[in-house]
Formats: sequence, structure tokens, C-alpha cells
Amino acid sequence: MTFDTQRVAYPYFLAAVLLFALQAAFGLLSLAKYLGPDPLLGVMHFATTKAIHTNLLLVWCLTGFMGAAYYIVPEESRTELYSPRLAYVQLGLWLTIGVATVVGYLFGITEGRKLLEMPFPLKLGVVVVMGLFLFNIAMTIRKAKRWTTTEAVLIGGLAAAALLFIPALIHFDNYTLDRYYRWWVVHLWVEGVWMLILAAMLAYLLIRLSGADREVMEKWLYVIVGLTFLSGILGTGHHYYWIGVPRYWLFVGGFFSALEPLALFAMAMYAYNMLRRSGLSHPNTVALHWTIGSAVFSAIGAGILGLAHTWPQVNQWTHGTHVTTMHGHMAFFGAYAMINLAIISYALPGLTGRREEEAQSRLGLWAFWLMVGGMFGMTMALAAAGISQTYLERILGFGYLETQRMIQVHYLMWLATSVIFTAGLAAFVWNFAAAGLPRRPAVSPDRSTSIALTQPGVA
Repeated sequence: MTFDTQRVAYPYFLAAVLLFALQAAFGLLSLAKYLGPDPLLGVMHFATTKAIHTNLLLVWCLTGFMGAAYYIVPEESRTELYSPRLAYVQLGLWLTIGVATVVGYLFGITEGRKLLEMPFPLKLGVVVVMGLFLFNIAMTIRKAKRWTTTEAVLIGGLAAAALLFIPALIHFDNYTLDRYYRWWVVHLWVEGVWMLILAAMLAYLLIRLSGADREVMEKWLYVIVGLTFLSGILGTGHHYYWIGVPRYWLFVGGFFSALEPLALFAMAMYAYNMLRRSGLSHPNTVALHWTIGSAVFSAIGAGILGLAHTWPQVNQWTHGTHVTTMHGHMAFFGAYAMINLAIISYALPGLTGRREEEAQSRLGLWAFWLMVGGMFGMTMALAAAGISQTYLERILGFGYLETQRMIQVHYLMWLATSVIFTAGLAAFVWNFAAAGLPRRPAVSPDRSTSIALTQPGVA
């Protein structure tokens, strides 16, 4: 850590980790309802626990992204943050909105729009939070009169995410129109502009963890951004197959969805090449593991598994089954959870005033392998459940509840691997707590920061 105001990132990272743990808890509760009987049916039904589980995913990932921006921007622009106080106010408002949303869901206060269930007044609060965040970042860059390509892509992705939240504020009486514009938020976030955030954070970490040349890394970044815009925008069409839109979306969605893995494969390739050249010599081995893992897992989960069921000819059978659940779990974990855990693992030693070597622990590596192993196992269990469900329901014609009874064994596998994943998450939380509270930075930056700051490629 180079600048004192980078400490603002610590409470954001703490909130993200705790919200991640809460998300996992509601995920386990939702899974328990598949196994039944459900003792909480009259108190908290499946639609409620699922809404909280999926919304917490979006909230904690965005919390981590904002914390990452508050850590990265001062370092890239070589200046203190414009207003740490504003950043703390923003976090307080953000968490207040989150708590109000979850409590509201428990009492059935929801708009009923999948993934956008938050009531309208709270959505306006999200707009205020994003406005405060972008203002703080913009004023920091304006003060420094300096920015890098990596920084520009990161902030561009976050600004675009704020802009694309606007369709969530608009009410449509027509169901098809509502579904159509809902994906402008959901898809264009997670398969569009969030990819820019992922690519920028990956570039930042690789520059510092491998000592790679900034110009080379940022040229790769241009390629990834181009591929993301080429495929991600029109790839939204794979959500339009069966909602009452014109048939040309079958072609558009299928073709451009097939191109979407290219950006993810490009990320995996340039991560592997840069780290292979460096010899994995950086002392922060935990951050290295999460960084490499994010590049690989996102290519598999979001890329290969996404492609596997977005062809119209396949999706007509798998739509609404656990095949989607399989893809969603591994894609979100690989692309967005792991990159957040990577930046947290990288920043934590500097934030807490420890040397990189001191920060490494067996518990940190155990957290990585348990979560990765657990998520891989969950993906395999969900794949087996989804394929079986597709065959039994869509091919043989069994009813939904009868099919659910037949695939209970896969749910037991899902539960067992979820417990492994949760053990890894608990290890990460414990390791984070053991790191201690944030401290003021040392007079001179560490070796990896010195390397990064002397690279060319700034605007």
C-alpha cells in the first residue's frame, strides 16, 4: 500500500467477505428446501431464500469492486483519494440499503422481478450510492491529472454498470417488454460491463504479481475489451429465445453467444503467459492462486459451460433446468467471486502493515483449495442433476415433482460439495480476521508496487 487513503478499501473488503458468507448461508438454506421436508415453509419459502441468495451475490461483488477501485485508483493515479469521508458515507448508505432490502424480502416486500426484486425507493438509493462513488473517483483522477489504461477500463466498467441500472427503474406492464429490458441490466452487467471490471482487475494484479510489462498487458486489455463488446452486447439475445420476441433473436443470440468465450479464453491465455514468464516468484502465493484460478475458472464456467447450453437447439430442452444452475454457479464464482478474493488477498498485507511473506498461511491456501474443490464438485453435481432433469422431464415426459424425487441423489452430492465449499469460505473469513486491522502505509512502497509504478503506458 502506497497511499494512506487506500485504507478506505478495508471496510469495503470486510463488508464484501461478510456478505459473501451470508450469501452462502442462504444458498445452503435454499438447497435444503430441495431435499425437504421444509420446516421453514410458512416463514421463509424458497422464492424468498433464492431472491436473497442471488441479490447478495450482486451486492457483495459490487461492494468488492468498489473497494478494489478505492485501492487501485490512488495507486494508479499516484495521489490520495479525493474524499475518504465520502467513501465511508457511501458504504454506510450502501449497507443500509442492503439490510433494508433483505428485511423487506423476509416480509414479502418485493417488486417480483427476478434478480431486480428490490423495491423502487431502494433502487433510487442505489443510484445515489453509485453517483457518490463515481464522483469521488472522478475527482481523484481530476486532481491527479493522470490515469492508466487499466484504471480507465475499471472505472469505465463501473460507470457503465451504473448507467445500465436505469432499465431497472422503469416499470413495464407488458411481460415480454419487462423481460426484454430486464436483461439490459442483468446480462449486460454480468456478461458485458462486469467483464471489463474483471479484465482490469486481472491486468492490475498480473502487472504487480508477475512484474510484466504494462504496455504488453494493456494491449491484451484492448483485445479483451473489443471481444467483450463484440460478443457481450448482442449475446444478450440468448435470453430472448422464448419470451415472445421476433425469431431473428434465435440466430443473433446463438451466433454472438458462441463468440462470448473468446474474451474469457483471451484472459486465461494472457494470465498464463505472464505468470509463466515470471516463474510465479511473487511471495504472495495466495493472491497468485486466486488470480490464476479466476482466469481459468471463468474460462470454463462462463465460457465453456455457458456455450454448452446457449445454442437455441440445446436451450429449448435445457431452459429452466439445473443446467443453468450449473453454469451460473461456476461462472459467477470464477469470474467475479475469485477476482474479488484475489484483490482482497493481494491488498490485505499492505492494508494491515505486514510483509508479503508474513501474510501467507496454510489456512489461506486451504481456503482456496476447499472453495475451488467444493465449487467444482457442486458444478458436477448440478450438471448431473440438470442433464437427468432435462431427459426425464423434456424427453420422457415425467412431471416436475416426480423428476425431483428421482434426482435427489444429485442433490445430496450438491449438499456434500457445498459443505466443502462453505468450509473453505469459513477458512477465508478466519484468515481475513487474523490479518488484523488496517494500518498506515510504510514510507516506501513494496517491491511489486515499485515495479508497477515505473512501467510506461499512462495517459
